[in-house]
Amino acid sequence: MRLGVLGSDAGIDQVVAAARRHGDSIVTPTGVTAAAEDWGPLLDPAACDAVLVGADGWDDARAAAVRTLVQAGRPLVLSHPLELSMVWAFELEMIRRDSGGVLIPLLADRLNPYVGRLQRTIVDGLGGAQPPGVPESLSFERRMRVRTRQAVLVQLARDADLVRALVGDPDRLSTLAGPDPDAVWNSLAVGCSGPGKVPVRWQVAPGDLPGLTIRLQSAAGVVSLDIPDDVSADCTWSDGRSEAAGFDRGAAILDVLHKTLSSAGPPPQAATWSDAARAIEIAETVPRSLAKGRAIDLHHEEFTELGTFRGTMASLGCGLVLVALLVLVAATLVAGIAQEVDWDLGKRVANAWPLLVLGALIAFLALQLLPLLVGGSGGVGRLPRPPGEHE
Repeated sequence: MRLGVLGSDAGIDQVVAAARRHGDSIVTPTGVTAAAEDWGPLLDPAACDAVLVGADGWDDARAAAVRTLVQAGRPLVLSHPLELSMVWAFELEMIRRDSGGVLIPLLADRLNPYVGRLQRTIVDGLGGAQPPGVPESLSFERRMRVRTRQAVLVQLARDADLVRALVGDPDRLSTLAGPDPDAVWNSLAVGCSGPGKVPVRWQVAPGDLPGLTIRLQSAAGVVSLDIPDDVSADCTWSDGRSEAAGFDRGAAILDVLHKTLSSAGPPPQAATWSDAARAIEIAETVPRSLAKGRAIDLHHEEFTELGTFRGTMASLGCGLVLVALLVLVAATLVAGIAQEVDWDLGKRVANAWPLLVLGALIAFLALQLLPLLVGGSGGVGRLPRPPGEHE
């Protein structure tokens, strides 16, 4: 397989290294750190079979390049998150649906065999199997050297995918932080919950050895999984006895790419781009929860062009009602003044307002037929509106 590379970062470097071990070739014109302005040849399927997109040096030019590559239907492996914008992520998803392209997010940890084992432990516990007992809580401790706002949200966007893979989509998100606004990200704690779901707590912690520790608490005891960021270190599983094994993230993502482009299809446990967008949505909700000081209800809307169109039409309909009321008040005022001063133009304007409002309403109703005329093409509603939320 021939792989083009548009930008780089630690995750993309791991995939490139795995590809070279596998015998795949890297054909990016300017090497592994190709600049956004050099992406033109990547549009040609004869030049490469898939494109790896990294986050280092991310800017608007590379974002436009990615959008064009998705529109062209090119298979992409995308570092996660490239942008902490749920709107941008869902826009790519809708373009992908139109073009039929392949978008593989670089979310390798859910492919870790120990994560799959932990998932089965949770499912067995919820099903009443003994052991391991009914799960009571799930905690994530994310050790980080740099705990700035950007670094914490980027890491949460990755770990949120593990939360979704293990216990499903949360229905409510809450945050807990210290009183110092300058240090709020150093000890940020995020809680995720929902009816019938295992409560989850994700917390930032300092650490010279960055990584993630997941602990499952049940009546039977604690199951612990440690996943270090260091690719050369082993993952450790403990449930009364300990065992360790390595996990090659780059090789796991490369395997997903090979299977996706072959007749075998992607592994069922692999993350989709929709999964990546939902994880960004969770991370993007955290600053709003902190600002409001309360929990946020999450609504798992399906973002399609038809749904976006309906949302836009609903908003436009409300706007038309308000405008019609303003026109009514203004026309009544103008009519009164015109009657008093015998103003012919004012009288004509006052008499014409019902026709103007009627014309606008007819045009609005005619727009409702637009989805039938375009037949689900990409011309209706490109940008999704943010998911609804309430406190």
